[in-house]
Amino acid sequence: MWNNLTENELAAALNENNAPFAKTLGIRMIAARKDRIEAQLDVTMDKTTIPSTLHGGAIMAFADNLGGVGAFLNMPEGCMTSTVESKTNFLRPAPVGEAVTGIATPIKLGRTLQVWETRITRADGKLVAIVTQTQIIKPENG
Repeated sequence: MWNNLTENELAAALNENNAPFAKTLGIRMIAARKDRIEAQLDVTMDKTTIPSTLHGGAIMAFADNLGGVGAFLNMPEGCMTSTVESKTNFLRPAPVGEAVTGIATPIKLGRTLQVWETRITRADGKLVAIVTQTQIIKPENG
């Protein structure tokens, strides 16, 4: 089903069917294909730390969702994926009132492990964080 959609149609379908926590955060898929996932997240007060900048946990959750979506699009039918490792480099703050953009790309697409890198930028194009995560791919019953 997912393979026959354009990247914009796929993004719309993913928005509709995204994980409940992703919906709670307000993650908006912009474009999606097997080798690139792009989404946005508004920096609102409920996602901030002091002094009104995007909380590190929100950044990590945003990136985790994008890498998970990428793994989902690349895994065989009848499988599931889960994050088994994640590393975040926080580079600069994202102030409240802006939207950040995340772009996830695969570093390795293996049979049982996938590694994804997500680069999160502010509206001015400056890098907020780089997240590298490893996703395990396993049978749904296993």
